[in-house]
Amino acid sequence: MTCLFCKIIDGTIPSTAIYKDDECYAFADIHPQAPVHILIAPRQHIVSLAETDADDRELLGHLLWAATEIAKSKGLSKGYRVAINTGSDGGQTVDHLHVHLLGDRPLGWPPG
Repeated sequence: MTCLFCKIIDGTIPSTAIYKDDECYAFADIHPQAPVHILIAPRQHIVSLAETDADDRELLGHLLWAATEIAKSKGLSKGYRVAINTGSDGGQTVDHLHVHLLGDRPLGWPPG
C-alpha cells in the first residue's frame, strides 16, 4: 500500500483522530489553511470524487454528514466551508478522496 491516507487510516502513519467510524476517518490537516482544517477520508480507497459512481452515493452522503457533526463538535456555529478538491486542476494533492472542513475564521470567496 502506497497511499498516504490509507496508511494514516490504518495507523501505519500516526495521527490524532478527530472523528472515526466504520466508513470514515477524520484528522487534522498538517498544512492548515484555517484555525480548524480537518480532512475526512473514507476508509475505502477511492482515488477522487471523479472515480465515484452510483454505488458510492451513501458513502458520499456519510462524508458530508460526518463533516457537519465535526463542525458542531468544534463549535463552528458562525459557519464553515466544506470542499472536495478533485484532480490536479482542482487542487487535489493526495490521490485518496477526502473532504476538507475549514472554519473558525471568515472565509473569502472566491477561494482560489
